[in-house]
Amino acid sequence: MSTLAQDVSFTDDDLIVSLVDGRKVVVPLVRSARLSNASKSQLENFEILGDGEGIHWPDIDEDLSVDGLLRGTH
Repeated sequence: MSTLAQDVSFTDDDLIVSLVDGRKVVVPLVRSARLSNASKSQLENFEILGDGEGIHWPDIDEDLSVDGLLRGTH
């Protein structure tokens, strides 16, 4: 069974993905050139894909999978 995203938030430096099982995955924004170069409004315009398998940012055409984030390969 895949681990699923429930919500996404940001600090100035990090992407924080809250999972349905209560865990949080914290990833430095610099791990994604598109995310690190995005404006605050672009970062906040995200969609959780499917049942929570991934996250999509339409303004910057970035997609990250939760499994990839957990493996460190996003």
